[in-house]
Amino acid sequence: MKNNDKTQDIQEQQPIKPTVLDYNGVCKLAPFFQGKEKLVNRLFHWLAIDKTNDFHKRYMHLPGPDFTHMMFEEELKAPVTIRNEHILDNLPDGPFITVSNHPYGALDGMSLIDIVGHHRPDFKVMVNMILNNIGALRPNFIAVDALASNDPAKRAVSVKGITDAMRHVKQGHPLGFFPAGAVSKLTWGFRIQDRDWQPSVIRIIQKLKVPVVPIYFHGHNSWVFTALGMIDWRLRTLRLPTEVFNKKGYDFRVSVGEIITPEEQAKYATPEELGTFLKQQTYNLKKWQK
Repeated sequence: MKNNDKTQDIQEQQPIKPTVLDYNGVCKLAPFFQGKEKLVNRLFHWLAIDKTNDFHKRYMHLPGPDFTHMMFEEELKAPVTIRNEHILDNLPDGPFITVSNHPYGALDGMSLIDIVGHHRPDFKVMVNMILNNIGALRPNFIAVDALASNDPAKRAVSVKGITDAMRHVKQGHPLGFFPAGAVSKLTWGFRIQDRDWQPSVIRIIQKLKVPVVPIYFHGHNSWVFTALGMIDWRLRTLRLPTEVFNKKGYDFRVSVGEIITPEEQAKYATPEELGTFLKQQTYNLKKWQK
């Protein structure tokens, strides 16, 4: 086994921290809160972070797809209905990639692990550093920093994530992408839709030359969440835990598209052309038909 593979295994075997975010973690991120534990606890309650921590502590002994299944079945009482589930029953034995729209920002990633991970436990999803705080799902996450910009440390995280992702596929495992790189936003036509799909993600798909499975998540977060995103992305991010727990009894619907072979992908020479095609194939699943 190569050294980098050993490092990855060690990271995945580290003990899972009971909380997703605690007082010490907040102080590390924002020193302003040092000595203000009561204020932090009130914020945790207001933002539903206390609920997130409680659920994580109760079910962290069931990491990966079992953890996500408990979220939908037990916590939210909102089972996921899958259209074209037979495609999941006939996934390739080797490597493949899923591409999906990103309307929820958290629950779509968890749902993806639930519905694909139960067929392929070695399935991983590329996510941002915020979701990577969910320790029980870290074995199924490959983290990148979407806001790496010119920060060398943040860039290093993203470079490592991309390297890990490509190695994961080359070793015969499946990988999930949300090519938009961020949660869907409100368009000028007052529709909630993905941002432009990132050419960097499409270039990775072109290099890997494996089957691609489009998966479309129906629905979206609340209009409050959408409005906060128009003000500041940080406000929207703080709202994410609330958006998870306000989905009790929600009708989660997911459509799975036909597998796109490497030969079909090869018809599109540039990342722009392939990205347009893959996004179109994903959004073609938007019309719900049981």
